[in-house]
Amino acid sequence: MNNRQLFLQHVAQTTDAPLALEIVKAEGMYMWDADGKQYLDLIAGISVCNVGHCHPAVVKAIQEQAQQYMHLLVYGEFVQSPQVAYAKLLTDHLPAHLNCVYFTNSGAEAVEGAMKLAKRYTGRTEIAAFNRSYHGSTQGALSILGDEYFRNAYRPLLPGIQHLEYNNFESLELITEHTAAVITESVQGEGGVIVPQPEWIHALRQKCTATGTLLVLDEVQCGLGRNGTLWAFQQLGIEPDILILGKALGGGMPLGAFISSKDIMWSLTNAPILGHITTFGGHPVNCAAGKAAFEALLQENMVKDVKAKGELFLQHLQHPKIKAVRSLGLMMAVQLESFEVNKKAIDYCIAHGVLTDWFLFASDCMRIAPPLIITEEQIIHACKVICEALDQV
Repeated sequence: MNNRQLFLQHVAQTTDAPLALEIVKAEGMYMWDADGKQYLDLIAGISVCNVGHCHPAVVKAIQEQAQQYMHLLVYGEFVQSPQVAYAKLLTDHLPAHLNCVYFTNSGAEAVEGAMKLAKRYTGRTEIAAFNRSYHGSTQGALSILGDEYFRNAYRPLLPGIQHLEYNNFESLELITEHTAAVITESVQGEGGVIVPQPEWIHALRQKCTATGTLLVLDEVQCGLGRNGTLWAFQQLGIEPDILILGKALGGGMPLGAFISSKDIMWSLTNAPILGHITTFGGHPVNCAAGKAAFEALLQENMVKDVKAKGELFLQHLQHPKIKAVRSLGLMMAVQLESFEVNKKAIDYCIAHGVLTDWFLFASDCMRIAPPLIITEEQIIHACKVICEALDQV
C-alpha cells in the first residue's frame, strides 16, 4: 500500500473526501508534493504559518532547544526559559494589564482555559458568545461555537451559554450581572471575515465593563499581524480582559495561550489549587519556536506591508462571478454564487498549483489568508489563477 492508501486506512478522517495531498516539503510560500508539484500557499495552514513555512530562525530555535531539553514536568512547576522568555516578549507588546500568560497546546485549549478563568474569577456561570463564531472543537469550545449544525450531534453541551448576534445592538441587552464572560472573535473568521462595526464593538466593551463581565477576545486566527496590526483589537480601539491566541503563536508548532492580568490569573492558583493544568502546554520546543517566529515577525517588519498587500489582492480580484470580497489585511473571504461554484473554483486552483479553501460557516466564500511574506508577484499570480478558475466554472 502507498502512503495515500495507508492514510485513508489508518489515519482518522474528518471528512469523507479529504484533499489527501501528500506534501513532502514546505518552505517560505510554497509546498511540494510527492510528485514534485509546487503549490503556492494561500491559506498558511489556516493562518498558522504567518512567517512562512520553515522560517530558518524557527528551525534553528527548534533544533537548539531540542538539544537542551524537551518535556520536563507538567506545566507551571519548573522555571523553563523558553516559556519565560516568550511570555515576557508577548507581554512587552501587549497592553500593560495583559501581563500574565498561560500557555496551552492549542487555541481550543486556550478557549477552555479562558472560560474556566472567567467563571472562577467572577463567580458567575453564564457565558455569552456569538452566532457564526468558531472557537474550537472541544466540548467547552463547541458549546460556544456559533452554529447548531456542528453543535447538535454532541449535545448535551455546557449549560448557561447564550448565543448573541454579532454586530447587533439589541443582543447586548442579554449581557447582565450574571454573565461571567462574553467571548468573541475580534474578526469573525469562519463566518467569512466579518469585521465588527466600530460603534457596536465599543458598546460591547462598555456593556461588559458596566456589568462586571469579562470581555474575552479570540485572536487565534486573526492575531499576530494578519489584519495589518500586531493585534486586531488595536484597530478596534478596545482592549480585552482576556486575550486568546493560537495558530501562528507557535510559528508552525502547536501552541496556544490565554493572557490576562496577574490578578485575574491568580484565581486559578487556589480554591482549588491546580485550577487549570496541562501536561504538555507551553512545551519548551514549541515556545522556542514561537518566540523565534514572533521575533522574525517584528525584526523583519512583516506586518508593515500587510494592508498594502491586502489592497493589491482587492485590485486584482475583479471578476463578474465575485459577489463581494470581505477583508481586513491578509484575511479575506471571496464570496461566490454558491458552495458548488466555490468548490469547483478551489479544485481548479489546487490543480493549477494555488492552494486555497472555504469557510465553515460561509461555504460560498473562498479563503485567502497567506503567509505574510507573500510578494506582489505572487499575489498577482494567485489572483490570475483564481480569475481563470472563475472563467471555467
